[in-house]
Amino acid sequence: MTDAGTAYDGSARTGPRIVELRERVDRFVRTRVMPSETVLDAGGKEATAALAELRAEARAAGLWALPLPADLGGGGLAFRSYAALAEAEGASDHGPAALGSAPLLDVTMLDRHGSARVREEYLKRLVAGEMRTCYAMTEPDVPGTDPLLTGTRAEVRPDGSWCVSGRKWFTSGAAGADLVTVMARTEGTIGDRDGLSLLLVPTRSPGFRVVRELPVLGAAGQYEIELDRVRVPADHLLGTGGDALAIAGERLALGRTLRCLRWLGQAQRAFHLMCERAATRGGSRGPLADHQLVQQHVFDALLALRTTRPLVHEAVALIAAGQDARTEVGLAKVAAARMLQQVTDSAIQVHGAAGLGPDTPLPSLFRGGRAARILDGPDELHITSVARRVLRDHGRGRGSASGSASGSATRG
Repeated sequence: MTDAGTAYDGSARTGPRIVELRERVDRFVRTRVMPSETVLDAGGKEATAALAELRAEARAAGLWALPLPADLGGGGLAFRSYAALAEAEGASDHGPAALGSAPLLDVTMLDRHGSARVREEYLKRLVAGEMRTCYAMTEPDVPGTDPLLTGTRAEVRPDGSWCVSGRKWFTSGAAGADLVTVMARTEGTIGDRDGLSLLLVPTRSPGFRVVRELPVLGAAGQYEIELDRVRVPADHLLGTGGDALAIAGERLALGRTLRCLRWLGQAQRAFHLMCERAATRGGSRGPLADHQLVQQHVFDALLALRTTRPLVHEAVALIAAGQDARTEVGLAKVAAARMLQQVTDSAIQVHGAAGLGPDTPLPSLFRGGRAARILDGPDELHITSVARRVLRDHGRGRGSASGSASGSATRG
């Protein structure tokens, strides 16, 4: 899928091996994953069998779990190296699952903050694709952007284990998960900043149930879950307790940046389809490509792609260096979500009625773009958070050189 939209992909900073890996991942997703999307989207036994076949092919091709730790069975790619090919992998929603990189967030979190038992018992199985896990933070009737209002509670039992009760929703992949990481209040009352913890809950535990599926604009994969006095082993507490916000912050920064990379891949896919349609579709007034309004769609989409990529890769670089990337991640998340919606909307417009039907992936890509502006934090959250941080830092920098003040603001 090479065209003008891929001029900037970060590969200039990578070696020949990463460039070659990116080409192989791109080819695998285009030739093996995308043709299977209809079956995979439908779910059920056929989808399970198709995914298993794709995973076996990815292993045989040496493309399995590329960004996951080598000592756990992954490819061992550093995050910045993986970012150079994550866009190609994420061009299909099913790419990360087929290529084994889907558990990257959970494996990273459990490896950093899990107990010895958690790391020994689960990590290799997660990397191998033998187990699946998910993350439950948002609750019904509670703003997802305000974790301080978390109502789920976890109480210590006499034997040191935890008793967890509460309800979560918009939990991705909960129906097929073996483990779920739950944010719960272990101390204090609702609204307190302290006292929030993360616990790893086996989903086969008595008292755990999936309440219902929550289709997002018609797409499956999100669920509401309930925990009714679920017993959780003491050593399934992540971190030292009370540090859920710090751990969640790490996870969200990495997760949002990964999503941005994948949204770039999906937008690039929509851009390619739009250009192909414009170049090959003709009418009584000549080829679509000769129409100025179609050229406007192409230009605006290309501009959105080209201006968003550097923002995303700037966030990647800071996260890879272990630096504060909150401002850069916020900018990238808003820009990438808007860009995906804009590019797919233009592609649909150029396709006409065909862009609304089942013969192209455009309806799915557009749906993903619209949902992206709410999931993982709505645009408004990131806009206000970034602006407040910049203005606060600007105020602190008053009296110093203007260049110094602006530099502080960009790294807030």
